Amino acid sequence: MARKRTNPVTGTTVVLEHDSRVLADNPLGDPHIRKLAIWLPPGYDQGVARGSRGARGRRYPVLFDLVGFTGSGHAHLNWRPFDENVPERAARLIHERKMGPCIVVFPDCFTCLGGNQYVNSPAIGRYADYLTRELIPHVDREFRTLASREHRGCFGKSSGGYGAIIHGMQYAKYWGAIADHSGDAYFDFCYLPDWPRTLNELDRYRKPRRRPGRQVVRARRGDGADDGRIRRFLEAVWRKEKLNDAEVHTLMELAMAATYDPDPRAPGGFRVPFDFDTGELLPRRWAKWLAHDPIHLVGRYARNLRTLAGIYVDCGWRDQYHLHYGARILSRQLAAHGIRHTYEEFDDTHSSIDYRMDVSLPFLYRALKP
Repeated sequence: MARKRTNPVTGTTVVLEHDSRVLADNPLGDPHIRKLAIWLPPGYDQGVARGSRGARGRRYPVLFDLVGFTGSGHAHLNWRPFDENVPERAARLIHERKMGPCIVVFPDCFTCLGGNQYVNSPAIGRYADYLTRELIPHVDREFRTLASREHRGCFGKSSGGYGAIIHGMQYAKYWGAIADHSGDAYFDFCYLPDWPRTLNELDRYRKPRRRPGRQVVRARRGDGADDGRIRRFLEAVWRKEKLNDAEVHTLMELAMAATYDPDPRAPGGFRVPFDFDTGELLPRRWAKWLAHDPIHLVGRYARNLRTLAGIYVDCGWRDQYHLHYGARILSRQLAAHGIRHTYEEFDDTHSSIDYRMDVSLPFLYRALKP
């Protein structure tokens, strides 16, 4: 969009403060009191007394927006030059009659590791339970939603896309439809290529520091447990005012390790899938990651996926994290198990693709409308 569109009817955004019991005492010490933003469509308050959000009146389907890594739901409310934020986009799509009115929820699931994958992890926190056991009933109590899975969906990009497809698989009793934009899949392609850079960054925090000259390499491979360098890295970056690209990517890989291979017995509560010094892949540890890869889970959760009224998956074929390969495998697996879905590709990268919501939001509304 080269020219920012304006819509005189934009709906209303309400921001609440939610005190989460699920996130209390989470292992990272992240806040359990979170701001929760909810967008109410144009016309929501018509004929309803001011301040009576739970009053009788028309009820609406509800969509949960799961943002990508390093994001929070609030980021999708920000004003954007030459583009629309999510409420502006939803209001325009409703105005153009491409979809009907719905409520959109913007959870804050940010962590000090940069985010999470919207699943439960003893090393990060119970973010799947936070969404399904706390936020869903809270929103249903406070607002005029159509309070059943048949009228509730979730969508997201990248880590949020992963969250959407995983929730469609593992938490289908809460959702009626999902949309997965460029979601993490085919871990061998999307995660492994970043690990040499991650190991190089962590090597800066090795003790004793490396010295030029003759080296003695340990005879035994590591077991993926932190030898102190991860702890020192995290302590350093959490004190910094600005992170560089290598540090952000290292945080991302560590967040994924804490998601896919948590281990309360290991220092920091998780293990990494490589030997710190030689870079050798640790098959036992990598198998833990692959157990969470969507391309390996379709058969296991096929019955749940078949109950969804809509599954939408897309990806750009120039995705710099190679996620289009995982999206293709995922679509093929869905088709092989007889699971109806829509799969689309487009000529773009992983970045700045919110315009794809022009396709996914109407798709979700059609699947969830009363």
